Amino acid sequence: MSDDEQWYFRISDKAVVQGKDAGAMDRMGPYPDRETAERALEIAAERNKAADDADRDWS
Repeated sequence: MSDDEQWYFRISDKAVVQGKDAGAMDRMGPYPDRETAERALEIAAERNKAADDADRDWS
């Protein structure tokens, strides 16, 4: 799948777009489908929590 076919979450306006129409610092992804891209912030929060928990367990 090319980058133009994948989905991204544009941070500046919280839009879900197909293809790299935003700069690297303004997008999250790529995601395989629109529905997953719509959950970008939720996915990031889940990953951050998992990393924080792993750090706490390591300490």
